Amino acid sequence: QLQLVESGGGLVQPGGSLRLSCAASGFTLDYYAIGWFRQAPGREREGVASISISNNAYYPDSVKGRFTISRDNAKNTVYLQMNSLKPEDTAVYYCAAMKGPGYVSVDDPYDYRGQGTQVTISS
Repeated sequence: QLQLVESGGGLVQPGGSLRLSCAASGFTLDYYAIGWFRQAPGREREGVASISISNNAYYPDSVKGRFTISRDNAKNTVYLQMNSLKPEDTAVYYCAAMKGPGYVSVDDPYDYRGQGTQVTISS
């Protein structure tokens, strides 16, 4: 079965950290750009990080310096390390894969997308 599965979400206090994982099965991530996105109730879907097949990374200003995206091709997994978390980071986070060069943006035609993992930042 060809799919992406996210894990690692949960409840943490403001200032805490989480590491999300995006594991692929049925295909190899080596040839795919990966994006991490989030959507909170009442808010538009937002891209938070993307990594190209050459391991270049992109972050919007809202998370730059706090979030780090990385990939481990041997494990066929992409990670999102999130530090200094804020209540406004609360959302469902999901990953998406698109074959080819460049980055993955919110409105791109993904080849695969996971179901998402809930991240809640609250004291």
